[in-house]
Amino acid sequence: MYDVIVIGARCAGSPTAMLFARQGYRVLLLEKAKFPQDTLSSHYLHTQGVALLNRWGLLDKLRATGCQPITRQVYEAAGVRVEGFSLPIDGLRTTYAPRRYVLDPVLADGAVAAGVEFRQSCAVNDLVYEDDRVVGVRYTTPAGQQSTERARLVVGADGMRSLVARKAGAPYVIEHARLTCVYYSYWAGVPADFELYERPGRWVGVLPTNDDLTLLMTYFPQSDFGAVRKSVEPAYLDTFRTTAPELYERMRAGERVEQMYGTGHQENFFRKAYGPGWALVGDAVTHKDSITARGITEAFVQAQSLTDHIGPNLHDDRALKSALRRYENELGGETLSHYQGALNVAELKPEGRTEMLRKLVGHQEQIDRYFSTLSGAISIDDFYNEELLTLLDQS
Repeated sequence: MYDVIVIGARCAGSPTAMLFARQGYRVLLLEKAKFPQDTLSSHYLHTQGVALLNRWGLLDKLRATGCQPITRQVYEAAGVRVEGFSLPIDGLRTTYAPRRYVLDPVLADGAVAAGVEFRQSCAVNDLVYEDDRVVGVRYTTPAGQQSTERARLVVGADGMRSLVARKAGAPYVIEHARLTCVYYSYWAGVPADFELYERPGRWVGVLPTNDDLTLLMTYFPQSDFGAVRKSVEPAYLDTFRTTAPELYERMRAGERVEQMYGTGHQENFFRKAYGPGWALVGDAVTHKDSITARGITEAFVQAQSLTDHIGPNLHDDRALKSALRRYENELGGETLSHYQGALNVAELKPEGRTEMLRKLVGHQEQIDRYFSTLSGAISIDDFYNEELLTLLDQS
């Protein structure tokens, strides 16, 4: 019998398993894929996520993969262009946007180094119950055999369509309609910083990643999904041409080296975070539009939060329930704020944002503080301090 079984070994699951193992628990980590394997992703590690990787001792391993460092951010919309970067966290200011077939094995290796038992190519089929409490999982091994393992706590880190959430009956507590669809690919010969371009109804994101490639993403309203998916490449290229003409010229000098990837199924929700014998982290507990690229960073934050709250109290019924309640309550703070922020951006109505940023032009400290609200370096409430409000009133 294990202390903890974690389902899913990507950005939420591997750190959760690792942190539990570092607390001395016996942990089993099950993953249906065989690493390395790519997955749909916006790639970016905000400063908050980079700081956690460093805290966990994994940042140097990521750097060693050759992922391009990012030290400059650009936002451009009609009538405004600002440049700067987030304030540091723990003295760290450089960020990264790793490919997932690079990042996920780094995280899984960190879990194994902490003592986690990691089993790949294992498809979890069901939860095991005793009375009303989850006590384990049933899964299919790589050899096709059915197996059962038991644990004090089962953690679902198995994504937006979480089997653990479904089998545990975790209800939605917040839910909003889909807002955008996204398509992207990877380009060679397109030098870039972390760049964002916006006009009504369109959004472009640019990130340097591994192998000297650049990720180029386009967002469309969800209402356009039916038309866009029938003619992806023309819609994709036209968005760059009309939204970011200078970037479009850079693209023409480069070369697209992979197929188009994309989805129109970007759900927006919070689920109940825990119940008897189970808990959820990452996209299993809350998923939002990827337009602000907060998914990986928040998976890290939730892994740290869940394991910190539980600490040494996994086998104390009363203390465990209290810890899980505190974990869930914490999701209603910063995580909810970033969720609401993502939905605001995903409306693809930039007018209010661009009006404010125009007033910040020439005030670099305030521009960097604005970028810091996205990175997690400062909260939205802290951003709107007296100095900023005075500046906005005067402008």
